[in-house]
Amino acid sequence: MDFSHLVSLFPVFLFLLILLYISYRVQRTSEEARSKDFAKDYFIGGRALGGFVLAMTTVATYSSVSTFVGGPGVAWQIGYGWLYMAIVQVVVVFLVMGVFGKKISLVARDIDAVTVIDILRARYKSDSLCNLAAVFIVAFFCATMVAQFVGAAKLFEAVTGYSYVTGLTLFGIIVIIYTTIGGFKGVAITDAICAIAMIVGMSILFYCMLDKAGGYGAIMNHIRTSDPAMLEPLSRGKMPISLYISQWLLVGVCTLALPQSIVRSISYKDTRSLRNAILIGTIVIGAMTLIATWVGVLSKGILTNPSLAAYGGSVDNITPRTIVSVMSPFWAGVTIIGPIAATISTVSSLLLTSSSSIIKDIYMRALEKNGKTLSNKGIQKFSMAATILLGFGIYFIAIAPPSVIWKINMFAFGGLETAFFWVMIFGLFWHKANGTGALWAMFGGVVAYCTTMALHIRLFSLHQIVIGIGASLIFFFIGNAIGREPDDEVKKLFFPDKFGDD
Repeated sequence: MDFSHLVSLFPVFLFLLILLYISYRVQRTSEEARSKDFAKDYFIGGRALGGFVLAMTTVATYSSVSTFVGGPGVAWQIGYGWLYMAIVQVVVVFLVMGVFGKKISLVARDIDAVTVIDILRARYKSDSLCNLAAVFIVAFFCATMVAQFVGAAKLFEAVTGYSYVTGLTLFGIIVIIYTTIGGFKGVAITDAICAIAMIVGMSILFYCMLDKAGGYGAIMNHIRTSDPAMLEPLSRGKMPISLYISQWLLVGVCTLALPQSIVRSISYKDTRSLRNAILIGTIVIGAMTLIATWVGVLSKGILTNPSLAAYGGSVDNITPRTIVSVMSPFWAGVTIIGPIAATISTVSSLLLTSSSSIIKDIYMRALEKNGKTLSNKGIQKFSMAATILLGFGIYFIAIAPPSVIWKINMFAFGGLETAFFWVMIFGLFWHKANGTGALWAMFGGVVAYCTTMALHIRLFSLHQIVIGIGASLIFFFIGNAIGREPDDEVKKLFFPDKFGDD
């Protein structure tokens, strides 16, 4: 066995074992709470998250392997234009928690909601809408999780020298186990640790790159000489205005409706925790995005061959090649903890939300309609089984990996945003929005988005998210005109200032 490979593996393996142990401890300390109400503790952590953990779990869930691998790889090609685009992500935590946070939390406490779909069901009174939402959540989450597994396994292979399947199996099985036993509380705590690991890993890489290349000035001189277009916002056509607009919508404004982020608004302890989370999360995600993307730009001073073919023909190879070029095996192992942490924090959150959609929003709802209920023990058994089966399903799909992980990730992002953007905004802020409008918007918008993605149809060179969001808005108004206005009970619950009792 190559000793250097073992040295680089050790930090990763130790980190994964620590996460596994934390989830085990969370499971032990949560036994009493789960014996009383398993669904509430397992899926939203008993609504007990403090500001720091809430901020970090939101950041870690949003940040994925594409933030640290695919994104920096594109930055290596385009330059500072990609950095100017990516920094819009600093508003993500503020948008999700500042716009939706308090209102969703108040409603969730009133109706004892555990999932985002519980909120939709109370608002729109439509099982068809909720079943469709659950299907879209599971489908797009699965695409995202596959992309995460693939990206991290490729990075693991490139840096440690062990095979792709070895890396996939190592962290794939561990993330499935610790998500299953730890539940939301375990995921939130480990997410906080993962977020810290992301920043530390990228900071170490940033320092080593500057040291290897002879400083920031030396790298900039090389870029000015070899590819001055990288210093321009539009990168001489590589970063057109249409791409800026598309990405600002895709990874900025529209992210406020992502279900995996919204569910965090159900889980916080109090208003102070929410405010602290907004402040901490905004700072952390801004720093993380800046460092990760900047690393990609400065990689041009390390990987100086202008041809992507020299590095395997994929932008996904840039970050792994950079790490191997500037670090010893041990520090390379420490550094890849960051991207791997991004992967497992995203996967764990999506896995838990997917299993809640399957069990809580579909299976248990079907039982209720037939006059049956599921015991607390039954909820525990089915929820953990769904988490395990779904996790291993994603693992087996990822064994035969698709290519270009950032594109897969962006496709799934766009699908979820199209499905939930107007449904959530109108549902929370327009009292006349009804279930028919929401159903038409969700179905019509996603069909339009997926069709235009498959056929490569664009409007003014903008990403298909513009078509998806636009079509969803039109369908909402058409459906809303046909459907009936919400009843007084719904209006009082969601708009108490306007329709509440005097």
